[in-house]
Amino acid sequence: MIAVDGVRGAILAGGGATRFGGKPKGLELVGGERILDRLARTLERALGQPPLLVANAPDAAGWRPDLTTVSDLRPGLGSLGGIYTAVMTAPAPVVCVAWDMPFVSEELIHRLAAGLQEHDAMLPQSDGRRGVEPLCAAYGPACGPAISASLDAGDLLAHREAIARSGMTHAVLSLLEYGRRAPNAETGTRPCRHRTWCSRRSGPPTTV
Repeated sequence: MIAVDGVRGAILAGGGATRFGGKPKGLELVGGERILDRLARTLERALGQPPLLVANAPDAAGWRPDLTTVSDLRPGLGSLGGIYTAVMTAPAPVVCVAWDMPFVSEELIHRLAAGLQEHDAMLPQSDGRRGVEPLCAAYGPACGPAISASLDAGDLLAHREAIARSGMTHAVLSLLEYGRRAPNAETGTRPCRHRTWCSRRSGPPTTV
């Protein structure tokens, strides 16, 4: 297994939780355990150290007193502001995971982290509009200035094209063996979908 020494994890506790009636999403239970606790354990096992918790709620420090909790360095700038905070505070290299992704695996975290040995960023492939999942991805030190420039320009979208424009090297992790759809008739490979094999972002408590 490739060493990932020096890479830290970060849990991004952002979003309005509109699907949860305003309740903190990461404090909901999945399999009898809070999503926050599941992610903290997964990140620590994969990377060998406790993750950083990026959260703006006044009571966030009490959710997991054993974790270092920080608020956004540049408030009000959405998920990209949270990623920026993790990159600068962890500091990078860092693997960021949104706290509504209870099914992220240790293997995925490790593979994202290992990719930073050759790239400035590693992002899982997604079939969503962005083409990648920036809220379950690894970021190197070079991402700090690049994200800061995007925030300065008012570009708050974390997507593949923005990363490419920044000049950073990046790779998209497809993990085809994790795909659940039918194999391609010509290649025999299975296309992957991050919502099934990577994160499967959680919905309201009644659907988890």
